[in-house]
Amino acid sequence: MWKEENNKLYRKIVFKNFSEAFAFMVQVAIEAEKMDHHPEWKNVYNTVEIWLTTHTAGDIVTEKDRKLAQQIDKLV
Repeated sequence: MWKEENNKLYRKIVFKNFSEAFAFMVQVAIEAEKMDHHPEWKNVYNTVEIWLTTHTAGDIVTEKDRKLAQQIDKLV
């Protein structure tokens, strides 16, 4: 579930293993590129953490972030 904190949308997702986590990140990268909106994220083994914010709007959460979050939710 997404949380809004520090002017960012945040979500932590735990997968079964590294391969599943990395495959998910590839899928997100493809969707993010289509939207020209790219996440800040971190991957350690089977865990992916994502932060979304719109830099061009002054590093705040915008509709662009919410739309990417919805697309990411569909991939989980």
